[in-house]
Amino acid sequence: MSTPRETQETERDGAQVSTGTMRESDQGESTAIPELVIISGMSGAGRSTAAKCLEDLGWFVVDNIPPELIPPMVELGARSQGNVARIAVVVDVRGRRFFDNLKESLSTLDGQNVRRRVVFLESSDEALVRRFESVRRPHPLQGDGRIVDGIVAERDLLRELRGDSDLVIDTSSLNVHELRAKMDAQFAGEEVPELRATVMSFGFKYGLPVDADMVIDCRFIPNPHWVPELRPFTGLNEEVSNYVFSQPGSKEFLDGYAELLRLVAEGYRREGKRYVTIAVGCTGGKHRSVAMSEKLARRLVSEGVETVVVHRDMGRE
Repeated sequence: MSTPRETQETERDGAQVSTGTMRESDQGESTAIPELVIISGMSGAGRSTAAKCLEDLGWFVVDNIPPELIPPMVELGARSQGNVARIAVVVDVRGRRFFDNLKESLSTLDGQNVRRRVVFLESSDEALVRRFESVRRPHPLQGDGRIVDGIVAERDLLRELRGDSDLVIDTSSLNVHELRAKMDAQFAGEEVPELRATVMSFGFKYGLPVDADMVIDCRFIPNPHWVPELRPFTGLNEEVSNYVFSQPGSKEFLDGYAELLRLVAEGYRREGKRYVTIAVGCTGGKHRSVAMSEKLARRLVSEGVETVVVHRDMGRE
């Protein structure tokens, strides 16, 4: 058996750019193993929107395929002479009698050196109930019970998959356009970086971000809210940022967390984790967390981590 080797297709005559692994077919011809994304998550959390976004980006998208058919589909894509270089598959509880086979199928793909990622769409119970009620459709697992009963059953069924996902996106407060923007930010690039980070400022009084991998608490820093001339502004303002980092311990806190994130980023790279969300919180998500998020993001960029900054609660007051 020949040894896989990495290759990169270049854009020519408008063709899609993709990066894949080459292997020798049974006839001795080189075939490119397609890149694979599994889209899953809670019903009503936006799986269809995420799939349509990838389709618009040139991915070959298949909805609700039985998991045991994923490896053969990847094999067919490898024989397509580059015509099917990127495949996205939506897997959800509509095919629940096949869902137990997903882990086995993913293990098979790992043995074939397929570069695959799992994207999990999450949302709060309240948001999911509201969405199902707005379209007047039952949850696929509620049976004779209530919508919330179906949501609880689905969360339990998907718990392990969520924990193993490469990217978790919380859509509780996102509209369709904002979800598409998040997907574009992760998948629109021609080259996939080793690690992508989202640094998200938030206000504790509005709740913790459910998709955070790490949570940083800035509430020990004196609040600019109580400085009348700074109150109307945000942490994006230079005067507010200067105030935050002039407080005792602020710079040391930034330096310490930046060093911690550097070590974590190295570990994520070793483990093959490609996405991390760092949530930086203060009371209202307007001053301290915003200023700290901006500084941390710059440190990550200097370490070679592609970074997106999101200010979740800025402007809510």
